[in-house]
Amino acid sequence: MTKILYLPFDEVDARQLIPVLNEHAVRSHLVAHPPFDETNIVPWIESKLECDRLPGCRVRVIVMDGAPVGWCGIQPDGDEFELAVVIRQQSWGIGPSVFRVLRDWAREFGHGEVVIHLLETRPEYRFLTRKATRVSHSRLLGRGFTSYRIPISSPASAV
Repeated sequence: MTKILYLPFDEVDARQLIPVLNEHAVRSHLVAHPPFDETNIVPWIESKLECDRLPGCRVRVIVMDGAPVGWCGIQPDGDEFELAVVIRQQSWGIGPSVFRVLRDWAREFGHGEVVIHLLETRPEYRFLTRKATRVSHSRLLGRGFTSYRIPISSPASAV
């Protein structure tokens, strides 16, 4: 089995992240924004590092076989915390493993519940629906989202 590493953004060459974040299959599931280049990725990474320093948050680059395949994290979402997972298409199968790591981090921080927002381009996920205390639909920036509220209170809520 391939080992997955979760590295701070300042430990990864930003240039290696650009093709991952600009991959068409990845961008199709994100809110529209300009493609990344060597200039605009710098403030984006700085924003992730700043988020990583916030209480209750952790944001990391996902690395497999020495190369970035995406990023994930616990980020603020108003008065709550959001789990975010962005993975390049060839590595989509690691999503549940990444989710379990994020859930463990949330438990470490003492979060009772987190939310996952998925853009309308994504199907509803049975494993998330089974874990969710509530699934809701909303619109933001003209796009539809499915939001899953996931309890974190104890190891019994494991995937």
